[in-house]
Amino acid sequence: QVQLVESGGGLVQAGDSLRLSCAASGRAFSTYAVAWFRQAPGKERDVVSGIGGTGSIPYYANSVKGRFTISRDNAKNTVYLQMNSLKPEDTALYYCAARRGVVFTSPNYDYWGQGTQVTVSS
Repeated sequence: QVQLVESGGGLVQAGDSLRLSCAASGRAFSTYAVAWFRQAPGKERDVVSGIGGTGSIPYYANSVKGRFTISRDNAKNTVYLQMNSLKPEDTALYYCAARRGVVFTSPNYDYWGQGTQVTVSS
């Protein structure tokens, strides 16, 4: 079992930065791929970024490439999402999710956090 807790969301202005954290409990965290998804009201839950257990070859959605950076610290069982140059369209509830093996861009993950709200004002 893995439990995930997101933090770091908030209300910011366009152009600002935020860093989201996803803290995991459980064993063998380095064997889990972790992804960040986001869901805006009335829209589907879409993948934002994902990272494998060793931290290699991260994935980014086209909409966030060059602005967001995913990283992980397996010693701390934590995955981060650094979000720079935020835009109003980044406003959503952000979730982290984990699964054994590789990163999936679909929501095919076994474990989910409760989400953290990111609101970007123009």
